[in-house]
Amino acid sequence: MSLIKQVLQLKQLGESNRGISRKLSINKETVNNYIKTFQLNTWTYEELLAKEDPEVERLFHAGNPAYSDPRLADFLTRLPYFKEQLGNPKLHVTRQLLYEEYKHAYPDGYGKSQFYFHLQQNLVAQKDCVAMLADTYNPAEKLMVDFAGDKLSYVDTQTGEIIKVEVFVACMPYSDYTYVICVPSQKSEDFIFAIRMCLEHLGGVPPILTPDNLKSAVISNDRHEPKLNKALEDMGNHYHFVVLPCDPKAPTQKALVEDKVRTTYNRIYAKLRGRTFYSIIELNRALWEQLSLFNKTRMQKRPYSREERFHAIEKDRLKPLPACIYEMKYYANLQVQSSCFIELRHDKTTHFYSAPYIHVGKKALVIFTRSNVSIYVDGMQVASHRRSYEYGHTYIKEHLASNCRAVMERSASYYITWAAHISPDCRDYISEVFNPKRTNQPEEVYYKLCASIMSLSRKYELAAINKTCRQCIECKVFSYRKFEAILKHNILHDSADEPTLCYQAPTPTDHANMRGSSYFQ
Repeated sequence: MSLIKQVLQLKQLGESNRGISRKLSINKETVNNYIKTFQLNTWTYEELLAKEDPEVERLFHAGNPAYSDPRLADFLTRLPYFKEQLGNPKLHVTRQLLYEEYKHAYPDGYGKSQFYFHLQQNLVAQKDCVAMLADTYNPAEKLMVDFAGDKLSYVDTQTGEIIKVEVFVACMPYSDYTYVICVPSQKSEDFIFAIRMCLEHLGGVPPILTPDNLKSAVISNDRHEPKLNKALEDMGNHYHFVVLPCDPKAPTQKALVEDKVRTTYNRIYAKLRGRTFYSIIELNRALWEQLSLFNKTRMQKRPYSREERFHAIEKDRLKPLPACIYEMKYYANLQVQSSCFIELRHDKTTHFYSAPYIHVGKKALVIFTRSNVSIYVDGMQVASHRRSYEYGHTYIKEHLASNCRAVMERSASYYITWAAHISPDCRDYISEVFNPKRTNQPEEVYYKLCASIMSLSRKYELAAINKTCRQCIECKVFSYRKFEAILKHNILHDSADEPTLCYQAPTPTDHANMRGSSYFQ
């Protein structure tokens, strides 16, 4: 029997209020209030004692009429604002957020239950809330990913333009642990980057990834055998997860991440409204700050938070991350040119990468990432280079043919070293050719002269070459035609006394050139 019924029963027997208080060990004023309420109404003892206890409690504790509370006037002045915020789906404002702002502005206002009650009395409709059964999933088995329908934005500091960005949302369905990041678009590059950042945030890899049927994930959304995007396949091979897209017509396989998108609107979007951001990095920092609070907030009807649940059960069951991060792969079929290079054009830049000269003219499969370029011929990797984003050539000397290497390796030091192997006189002459005090011409101007002297040294006797070098140094002759004419003149004069096996008779043209010419000018 309830306490009120005991009071009524003793009063019916003629007990005084003080006596009832003493016998039931309750305050006398409490007894007085019960009896006063009984006397103000037309109830009878028999009628009240026949009712069930909850009905009796309701009659005696109905409380004051709600609209007699003085806090109502302040609430009604704020009510249009509450309706406006809740009625605009783009703002993603919840009753909880409005209540927090209301208590901050009016600490003596209604409590949470009364605040919700008056909102419900004045709003047209209330949305139903459906709780998903996360316990039907296995721990650390699946990662669900999706893009939010509504976009966030930031202001470009240089142009003042408002830049819209996509919001990537992912969750582990067992613990409901959530991850959110802003990326420039839903293209494959940004989609892959968002998944990579999510896996690094989780600190491990679940065996199954469940995306939507967007083009960045699925090329052909066949219900029974969808064709995956090659970029996502490569990423799955790198991180060792399989991709199981949801049904294109009824995507119930990722219902929890759909719910997390709505939660992102309510718990993150709404709190960032009114704030202006000036870069995607600044926007993501604010996003992650609110996301951390959300994951650390204790869930309703559960004695733990999403973060506690994830670290307690799922974190240790995830597969470890690979040693190196994943970079998206691009593919191109190119031909190895006659110069031993393939021409790679991407992102409005052109660069040339070398391949072994034995593959000139063959078709090559080029697989390149942000940092590396790999060249495959007949299924075998024949070259690998660091990626360059400027116009130019990247090569390995061994890839080039011998004649190409000879041309590319030419320099003043190269020719001086060569001359030193012939004779000291030849070395002194070649050194004087490249002497910066003698000339301000580029080194390349004298490469043909040095190459010609190399050719002459193989045809004529060393003594004649040395004599010519000494004479040219003395008379400051640094021209091939003059060097050759002096060399042949020396050979003609010395041939009578010292015939050589390497001697070649001058042609009539040579005689004509030598007659009347001054060799030492």
